[in-house]
Amino acid sequence: MNGLLVLEDGACWRGEAIGRPGTSFGELVFNTAMSGYQEVLTDPSYAGQIVVMTAAHIGNYGVCGAEAESERVHVAGFIARDFPRRWSGAGGEESLADYLERSGVLGLHGLDTRAVVRRIRTLGAMRAGISTEVDDPEELRRRVLASPPMLGSDLALAVTPSASSVFEIDTPRFHVAALDYGMKRNIVRLLNRAGCRVTVFPATASAEQIQSVEPDGIFLSNGPGDPAALAGPIRTIEKLIGVRPIFGICLGHQLLGLALGARTFKLKFGHRGANHPVARTATGKVEITSQNHGFAVDATSLPAAVE
Repeated sequence: MNGLLVLEDGACWRGEAIGRPGTSFGELVFNTAMSGYQEVLTDPSYAGQIVVMTAAHIGNYGVCGAEAESERVHVAGFIARDFPRRWSGAGGEESLADYLERSGVLGLHGLDTRAVVRRIRTLGAMRAGISTEVDDPEELRRRVLASPPMLGSDLALAVTPSASSVFEIDTPRFHVAALDYGMKRNIVRLLNRAGCRVTVFPATASAEQIQSVEPDGIFLSNGPGDPAALAGPIRTIEKLIGVRPIFGICLGHQLLGLALGARTFKLKFGHRGANHPVARTATGKVEITSQNHGFAVDATSLPAAVE
């Protein structure tokens, strides 16, 4: 089954398709991790994005249900240099191709992913389309240009849960209220492991609802889309500032910045991968971190009182 990838600037590549046949659109981004592809697929932060993996071989160890970060695949499409036909893993339950097909997601391989990634790094992340149905690059590009951009998208509201839930542990030390804008399962597991009982709220929860459970702290989760498009959640966070300690990552960190009066901006091609070196300026120590964000807080826009 052949497939076509077309970027909004007109660049195109052809490859072999796996997964569910069809046509899909999204922002084309790249991830530099060499493993953890199932975690990437099921991370709600990737909603609305077609992900290119820079590692040459993706799918080597199959797919295992226990490694999913949410209840379903969220990426709009998945691309790699090669999806091996054979896989081998102690915990593997099925092949990546079968998993994508069952999840209704289109994958594409057999193309020059180095060229694709270099184009994104040079020109920036952009809209793209992949298809097994449309063979004309110009026609697919027209449809790409008609698709919604990432800037201004409120995708977090599409992936947030509809109701709150509680994750109990024996003899908790703290109670954390977590606002779920697209939260990964492992975040709750780590908070539980740290001794925290966790009450998860949807992104639409009010400040009064969150305060009613009397948490010791409030966590703002990761999630997809443009933080500046989430006016409602930002107003809620504004009401919570000073009431309880607040901490957040990814989209949650950006929303906290906006609630404090800062601005956010879209990164040229984002930071996505499990191997990003980060230096602590105070000590000079370098740590290898996992990253997944396409927006950032403009530190220079923070009010002086916050700094």
